[in-house]
Amino acid sequence: MRITHLRLANWRNFKSADVDLQNRVFIVGPNASGKSNLLDALRFLRETASAGFQQAVGNRGGLTRVRCLAARYYNYGHITIAATIGDDNQPDMWEYKITFKSEGRGHRRPILHRERVSQNGKIVLERPNKQDSKDPELLTQTHLEHVNTNEKFRPVAKFLNSISYLHLVPQFVRHPERVSAVDNDPFGTDLLLQMAKINPTIRGKRLRNINQALKIALPQLGHMELKQDKIGKWHLQGRYEHWRAYPAFQDEQDFSDGTLRLIGLLWAIQGQKGPVLLEEPELSLHSEVVRWLPSLFHLVQKGSEPQVILTTHSPNMLADEGVDPREVVLLQPGPEGTQAVTTNTIEQVNEVINMGFPIGDSVIPLSKPENPHRIALEFAP
Repeated sequence: MRITHLRLANWRNFKSADVDLQNRVFIVGPNASGKSNLLDALRFLRETASAGFQQAVGNRGGLTRVRCLAARYYNYGHITIAATIGDDNQPDMWEYKITFKSEGRGHRRPILHRERVSQNGKIVLERPNKQDSKDPELLTQTHLEHVNTNEKFRPVAKFLNSISYLHLVPQFVRHPERVSAVDNDPFGTDLLLQMAKINPTIRGKRLRNINQALKIALPQLGHMELKQDKIGKWHLQGRYEHWRAYPAFQDEQDFSDGTLRLIGLLWAIQGQKGPVLLEEPELSLHSEVVRWLPSLFHLVQKGSEPQVILTTHSPNMLADEGVDPREVVLLQPGPEGTQAVTTNTIEQVNEVINMGFPIGDSVIPLSKPENPHRIALEFAP
């Protein structure tokens, strides 16, 4: 299964967004247009399913931090996230919708205005219900987050809980002790520990796949493996081939930012069943490596079929002729919030593609700010 459609109201940059999502999704837009915030709507659903609604809101600093500044009275100021889940044969197998607002009195906690689940168009859950009317305190929690209330739609809870997010920070991989490490940290503090916890046979297979890909991107890297030192700390060790007869091993302390980010990316997309959210995976990578990432995602999807949703500024990411305009979501900020459109609906993009040019040649210029050359002119130290 994958997320086939996403609808937002009053969420961060988006006063209103309504967009179809394919198995690969490339989110493009100017800085501060809401690319990360679009991914965060899906992360919010995952955290609600795994940690609970109150914590998901609290992790973001409360309702005032996630409510769209352009909202005013649109949708009565309520925040809505609705995800449709299915596949190519049945794109609307499930829909999960949550609408929430601030408590009218007391602690001003976030409370549910509506929680709705449908399967094949038939309503499975509709809240508020009679129990909620008798005990309004129930509206501080979703049915999604509890096994005793999500029985009828548990596949939705499991699916949303399977969403993963990666925005690896190489310095955190090298020095996890400098920050507070958390389980499944998207920034990489526990990346090596995640690798160590995997069954050795599965881990060996995944690392061999990574080694094969790294030999293309990093020809001097002969071999890489996960090793535990004398005090029990795990390290990625790689042997680089150079002029020495017996080259020394290097570990993550010596690896470049690009090497660590590529290793993290290749690890993240293996063995995943749920959607994988990637934040600008092109960072620190050579443009020719970036150019082949869409093909890599497509190849992996033939096996375990994880949906890959990523943000990018790179024209090389969209240079692949196999990238379909339906896979590219363009964000366009305006005074009433950011609009999200799939590029197959933009005539200018279709004209460029019909002329034989890659989609990036038309989409990336549409995402740039007006008069970027004036940055240097306006800056007067």
